[in-house]
Formats: sequence, C-alpha cells, structure tokens
Amino acid sequence: MPTLSNEPHHQRQMAESFGADADRYDRTRPGYPDALVARLAAGGRDVLDVGCGTGIAARQFQAAGCRVLGVEPDERMAQLARRTGIETEIATFETWDPAGRTFDTVVAGQAWHWVDPEAGAAKAAQALRSGGRLAVFWNAFQLPSGLSEAISAVYRRAVPDSPIVQRAMSVGSEAYTALNVTASDGMRRTGAFGEPEEWRFGWERRYTRDEWLEQVPTSGIHGRLSPDQQTEVLAGIGAAIDAVGGDFTMSYTTVAAVATRTS
Repeated sequence: MPTLSNEPHHQRQMAESFGADADRYDRTRPGYPDALVARLAAGGRDVLDVGCGTGIAARQFQAAGCRVLGVEPDERMAQLARRTGIETEIATFETWDPAGRTFDTVVAGQAWHWVDPEAGAAKAAQALRSGGRLAVFWNAFQLPSGLSEAISAVYRRAVPDSPIVQRAMSVGSEAYTALNVTASDGMRRTGAFGEPEEWRFGWERRYTRDEWLEQVPTSGIHGRLSPDQQTEVLAGIGAAIDAVGGDFTMSYTTVAAVATRTS
C-alpha cells in the first residue's frame, strides 16, 4: 500500500524499506494480470522494468517472450531479481543512464509513486523508441466488507496516533486512482507522449490466514510501526480472519496509466 503523501517519491526511507526482507516480498506479493502483460508484450519484445524490485513483473514479461532489463535502487532487491534471471542495474530511475539503449515498452509495477512523475516520464521518453509505450500500474485491493472494517479497527487500536496509517486504511483503493492521475499528469507535462489512457483489470485471489499474515509486513506502512505495534497488528488481523472462517477472497483491480511515445 503506498503512502498518501502528494509526493511519495521524496520519502526515500520508506521507498527503500522493502529490501529488508526481499525474499518475503518476492514470495508473497501478487503478480499482475496475464491480460495486462500480454497486451503490453504485443507492442514489442524489449522491455525496461522501472523499480523492478525482486523481478515479479519482469519474470512475467520474460515468460511472455520479452527481453527485460530491470532498474532498481535497492541492491538487496536487485540481487534477488538477478538470481531469478533478470538482468538488473542499480540506480534510481531519475539518475539511470540509458547509454543510448532504447526499448519498445517501459513498465513500472507497484513502483512509479517512488519516482518523480515528470522526471521519470522524461527519462522513459528518452529510453523509448518512437511509438513505444510507458505503462505504470498498481494492484489496488479491496478486502471483503466485514473483514475490512475489522482490520481497520485493529489498526485504530494498535496505532491510534498515526495519521498515515489511518488515512491509508480509510482511503483504500482510491489511493491508487490518485497515483494514476499523478502519473498521467507527469506524462502530459513532458510533451513527449500522446494522451494517457487508463486501463483496468479486475481479478480475485483466495488467501488463507497465514498467507495474508505473511504478506502484511511487506507493506511500506509497517516499517513505521514499532515491534510491539507490529505484533499487535498481526495478532489482530489473524483473529479477524479466523472470525470469518480462516480464509477470504481478495478483490483486486490492476489500474494502469499508459501513454505512447510520439515522434
């Protein structure tokens, strides 16, 4: 879940917190809809993955027949991506040097909010061939209604004085729509792209109690909790899932902002 600051790309400490347990991140974070990957892969085989993390999206594009280069600022995440077969260069995207290389598609999965939206779009334009596409996307999730309220109550009890946590829990998937708008505005300001499009893909995933508790600590907001708060949150979430039978179906919507590089 992203922070809801207007400029999350300035929050480098949170942005670089995910590598603290890169293996857990890679093991538990969901991938992206096959329909999204196929639609983008149809535009060309050379893909640049910005903020590739451990290579979750990159491996999907690779499996779809693409040649993928990752750019990732966290060396711990990059090392795992390399171990899984993704060529990865370590840099923030704003400072990364394309060195004359160009790509058919530049993608960023669950990462573009850590990039300056205008500087990042300008760098993507530099790395794209004419007619290539920049596609940035996020998995917005929506808990079942009863479970959502129960888990929000857990955070209110455990972290009553954290406005960031409370806002994140209350806004939910709307945060990702706002990030999509910011990304599209950054693309427009470069003057290098056609009008951005919004793509949406709905899908579901079933989670057991243990599977969801394994993923929860990979959220950026959990890096702001004390060990005692983290313990209380995990215990409360576990109890809430037990109360609905020990598993649940998560509704996801993958929201994408996509723009084509003009001549």
